[in-house]
Amino acid sequence: MSFDTKNIRNVVLLGHPGSGKTTFAETMLFEAKSINRRGNVEDKNTVSDYTNIEQERGNSLFSTLMHAFWKDSKINILDTPGFDDFVGEVISSMKVADTGVMLLNAKSGVEVGSELIWEYVERFSTPTLFVINQVDHEKADFEATLEQAQARFGNKVIPVQYPLNAGQGFDTIVDALRMTLYVFPPDGGKPEKKPIPDSEIGRAQEMHNALVEAAAENDEELMEKFFDAGSLTEQELAMGLRIAIANQEIYPVFCCSSVNNMGSGRIMGFINDVCPSPADRPAALLENGETLECDANESTTAFIFKTISEPKVGNVSYFKIYSGKLKAGDELVNSKNRGSERFGQVFIANGKDRESVDEIQAGDIGVTVKLKNSHSNNTLNVKGTDRKIKEMDFPAPRIRVAVSPPSKSEMEKLIKALHQIEEEDPTLILEQSKTLKQTLLHGQGQLHLDLVKYRIEKVHNISMDFIKPRISYRETITKRADTSYRHKKQTGGAGQFAEVHMRIEPYEPNMPDPEGLNVRNKDIEELPWGGTLAFYWCIVGGSIDAKYSNAIKKGIMHKMEEGPLTGSYCQDIRVSIFDGKMHAVDSNDMAFMLASTAAFKNAFQNSAPKLLEPIYNLEILCSDEVMGDVMGDLQTRRAIIQGMDSDGHYQKIKAKVPLADLYQYSSTLRSLTQGRAKFNREFSEFSVVPFEIQQELVKAHHEELEEA
Repeated sequence: MSFDTKNIRNVVLLGHPGSGKTTFAETMLFEAKSINRRGNVEDKNTVSDYTNIEQERGNSLFSTLMHAFWKDSKINILDTPGFDDFVGEVISSMKVADTGVMLLNAKSGVEVGSELIWEYVERFSTPTLFVINQVDHEKADFEATLEQAQARFGNKVIPVQYPLNAGQGFDTIVDALRMTLYVFPPDGGKPEKKPIPDSEIGRAQEMHNALVEAAAENDEELMEKFFDAGSLTEQELAMGLRIAIANQEIYPVFCCSSVNNMGSGRIMGFINDVCPSPADRPAALLENGETLECDANESTTAFIFKTISEPKVGNVSYFKIYSGKLKAGDELVNSKNRGSERFGQVFIANGKDRESVDEIQAGDIGVTVKLKNSHSNNTLNVKGTDRKIKEMDFPAPRIRVAVSPPSKSEMEKLIKALHQIEEEDPTLILEQSKTLKQTLLHGQGQLHLDLVKYRIEKVHNISMDFIKPRISYRETITKRADTSYRHKKQTGGAGQFAEVHMRIEPYEPNMPDPEGLNVRNKDIEELPWGGTLAFYWCIVGGSIDAKYSNAIKKGIMHKMEEGPLTGSYCQDIRVSIFDGKMHAVDSNDMAFMLASTAAFKNAFQNSAPKLLEPIYNLEILCSDEVMGDVMGDLQTRRAIIQGMDSDGHYQKIKAKVPLADLYQYSSTLRSLTQGRAKFNREFSEFSVVPFEIQQELVKAHHEELEEA
């Protein structure tokens, strides 16, 4: 069955863990008769959260595509994880959604997960409605949750409904849009419609007027009708609200109990009647700055927003048709690698179940299998069309671990499996670090990396352990030193001879020429790992031929790549070659390279060397109640607090922390705050390591060299 673009609704369910997204999705499917009975998270039988690890943990870890037919429309539903560790799943789902449904827990209010997701609502300019869920909980507080939402997300948050008897025994909703009272049977489902009681009519009318004003503000014709008649018809009100929601001028608030199936049907009706179709949304932005209208009559363009690998199936690609139509058997061309891909079968999905269809039109979301060389963020076009949908931007990693190396044969299998997961998950980065001599995994948090480990062990049957990653230190000097070194080696044939006199000193931009030396040539080189080497040739009188300058510099660079203190990179040093000796027969490039390496090492040790460590800017968002614990933990990590500020009803802490003290910070913060905090980190600078820590690191490096 193929649906016109106007009759498609793409909805993404958003919210903090525990807000009830998966249960709400289950209820939506049941209300639409897509399923015959409702599953629940405890019984591990929901349409969403169908993977083994999600069922073991009782939480969403992946986004899940589902669909329901409502009246003449198809509603695509994307259930997303609430944990910030899996923000990539949220971003990819929001990329293709046209409406966001933000679920709030009536007993907990606006939680940090919802605050974090709101950043992406604003970034994608996603029309959004709020659903205050779990109003049947004994500690439910609808009014407090609504007030928090308005305080955090602004005065555009306008209630459409409120529960008449929130808490245990909840069964009644006042709907101010339709000015109707909904009374639900004990087992939920279709409510009985009744008049609003006199005690509530005043509040309901006030809410209704606010909705009418919001609807009329965006359309001059409606505004005139509103002033003339003092009200709008239900059809006019729906039309005005559709414009207001599409323009993010209003964020309507609904209430429900998804566990008891009370209120979800009304929300689905609102999505169908009022929320925007793909055709109502702004044209998609292309990489070249142009735009693409969602039109089924245009040439075909599809965008892959998610890729997973399934045993016995291979790659499973989730895509949205941005223009045109896609039929089973069509061939499209990948705009990135120019490869041709045949869509042998096209499916619509309800969790793990897929149903084959003949055609998918512009605006709809579908699934295919066994694409050869196409992955997430790839655009595919009909031959002769060259478009590239603007790619999704994902946040930088916030945590890293090293992979404990198994046997060589296992390591090859492990790297291949990790590369496969990396292709599926754009927020995961696999790095083979030549500097640290480790295989590193960079992710969003400990849960994120634990999921990778689970998949490697359970799906790929490869043993994998995480260990503490090494730190990429830097070495430099703090004072001047002069030295010389003679390299002399005599064998049966030609010998080796080179003598180098050098001065090394800390380098600063625009510093004066070295005192007492005659500079003949300067080579200021920005090093690949950061910092600078200033190489000055100060030879007067030809004591060393200039042809050996490159060999001398190469010898210095060799030692700078594996510094004398800890084997780390050296930086910000000026080396002046001011004297030396050579031999007409025995001098060569190798001799001068070896001499300069030894001279540099000796001079470095006499220049008050310092070890530098990477310092990161850390930004933490947490509640007032846990702020003291978070600050106390930071003090144990050599953190320097840069400032504190309020952000909504959360506190933002900014600090500078050494990378060496950020190991396992994700797990610690989650434990301290019961998951109600988030952090971001970004490299700031290299800073001098405290003397006693430097001594420990130098000693450990020398012991390692002796053991090797």
